[in-house]
Amino acid sequence: MSAGAVFLWVILPYVAIATFLVGHWWRYRTGQFGWTSGSTQLMERKILGWASPMFHYGALAAVGGHVIGLMVPVAFTDAVGMKENTYRWFAAIAGAVAGAVCVIGLCGLIYRRATNARVRRTTSRTDLVVYALIAALIGLGVWMTFAINLLTSSPYDYRSSMSLWWRSLFTLRPNISAATGANTVYQVHAILAWGFWALFPFSRLVHAWSMPLQYIGRPWILYRSRYAQAGRGR
Repeated sequence: MSAGAVFLWVILPYVAIATFLVGHWWRYRTGQFGWTSGSTQLMERKILGWASPMFHYGALAAVGGHVIGLMVPVAFTDAVGMKENTYRWFAAIAGAVAGAVCVIGLCGLIYRRATNARVRRTTSRTDLVVYALIAALIGLGVWMTFAINLLTSSPYDYRSSMSLWWRSLFTLRPNISAATGANTVYQVHAILAWGFWALFPFSRLVHAWSMPLQYIGRPWILYRSRYAQAGRGR
């Protein structure tokens, strides 16, 4: 096994995972006031109003599809009676819809940031790298879904290669041969993904973990006028 293969399929994933975990801890301990999405809603709302929800919902669906596709083994779908062809079409169609929604939303956000001078001035170098990685990941994902799986008579079976490698990382016994034998596009997609997750805690993306769940059980807030008695007197 070459040193390059060991670096790409063993060292890089574990370094990215460690950076993701430690980076979040460090960011939260040292920069809680910077733990924000850096919203620019006050600067422009029209495009943001439709582009942001489309991107976020599409991205969440895509992440969910990745988890199912990588974590669910072939033995499980066989056990529940789902044929491989059925699984392929279900995954391809769901991925195509999620990818299309995500692409439209991302294009809107990029257009907004590029054409609005006030929004553009708030863009950092980290934002540019994150945008580039997200665009590359989504572009490759759409290519894999349509060109390799949906619009071909012989789709690529990533569950016998990249999925095996992905699950082997969590058992601390990386299956390097499963990754090196995979389709090149899938390999590039995986490598870029590790770079994205390593950069995640140092970007504005950390706001994804700051969902206001406490608002669900919060009691109603009652507002009363300080001058209610005087108003009734008049």
